Amino acid sequence: MSYQNLITELTDNILHITINREKALNALNSATLSELAEVIEFAGENNEVRGVLLTGAGEKAFVAGADIKEFSDYDARQGTELAKNGQAKVFDAIEHSKKPFIAAINGFALGGGLELAMACHIRIAADHAKLGLPEVTLGLIPGYGGTQRLTQLVGKGKAIELIITANMIDATEAQKIGLVNYVVPQAQLHAKAHELFAAIKQRAPLAVSAAIKAVIASVNGAEGYAVEIEAFGKCFDTGDFKEGVSAFVEKRKPNFNGK
Repeated sequence: MSYQNLITELTDNILHITINREKALNALNSATLSELAEVIEFAGENNEVRGVLLTGAGEKAFVAGADIKEFSDYDARQGTELAKNGQAKVFDAIEHSKKPFIAAINGFALGGGLELAMACHIRIAADHAKLGLPEVTLGLIPGYGGTQRLTQLVGKGKAIELIITANMIDATEAQKIGLVNYVVPQAQLHAKAHELFAAIKQRAPLAVSAAIKAVIASVNGAEGYAVEIEAFGKCFDTGDFKEGVSAFVEKRKPNFNGK
């Protein structure tokens, strides 16, 4: 895979995606979003990929927002399409992926950058990272799922406060309110992500996907209990279930193959 704005590498079944626009603080322009949509689709379809690690180039920014110059003269119709297409092809595609996405927040995660991190299933922040949704300073609101996912993660009151004040918070505060899972020194950021992936890769791949689907259903207006019951039942027809039970009875480690 070759991209203009991304660096990708598949190592030990983990797809590393680095947004590579360091001079622009890894801002999301239309070309970058298109490339992200393509690589997200690849991750979902490729059986070698067990998880995705998403980060930004350098140590200053994960993603410092969207490329404002690209839509500065948009009207309402164009703005609606911008949000609709971006959500469907990138942000929702990450959240609904069958593969777990971990965001390694290596610096500023602002606007669309924080929305990108929130679309991921797990977030790890470097201890110097700053996070926020500053859209109201431009006369806008978050348009890539930020109002919804921030509320799901931190609650209505805190979400409204952060959005309408446009205040940034540091990584420690983000962890305190549930916005990120872990805060680590910059040098340990990828190591922590790989520690989590090492645990995930020992689990049954189809069960991991089913669990993600059921949890996401609980916060997205679907009948979460029904989705869980259906997904639970389907697990019984998998070879991974049979292997898991056999390994338990035989007191050995399971050898899952995702079938």
